[in-house]
Amino acid sequence: MKKDDCIFCKIANGEIPSKTLYEDERFRVILDLGPATRGHALVLPKEHFANLYELPEEWCREAFALAGRMAGRMTERLSCDGFNLLQNNGEVAGQTVFHFHIHMIPRYYGDGQIIGGKQGKADQEELEAVRRIICEGEEQGRGTL
Repeated sequence: MKKDDCIFCKIANGEIPSKTLYEDERFRVILDLGPATRGHALVLPKEHFANLYELPEEWCREAFALAGRMAGRMTERLSCDGFNLLQNNGEVAGQTVFHFHIHMIPRYYGDGQIIGGKQGKADQEELEAVRRIICEGEEQGRGTL
């Protein structure tokens, strides 16, 4: 179901014009109006899900499979040197429109974009402590989700 006040619902359902690259019954892929690089696109579901946590598993599989196919086509046709798929959840993670979407960002040598920020370094004790918190009650990551 689409949400009446959501800009991405309106774009995904064709109520607001976009530069559409692909469309099917569940998704629309559009060029981003504020591109990080040439060809930056968004995968938008036509139904409203605020973020990854609300997206049904089947839709998630389809969205990322579509992003993979589109990335292959875009890499070939735009002759980019690499590709980022980016999906933000929550304001602190950089989500500005609260409708699930995947950023598809072609990368080119010298494009000046930094995606992912500064990486830290964790010691083995810290990694094990985090692993225990996430996998509590499960055998070495073999649990069920």
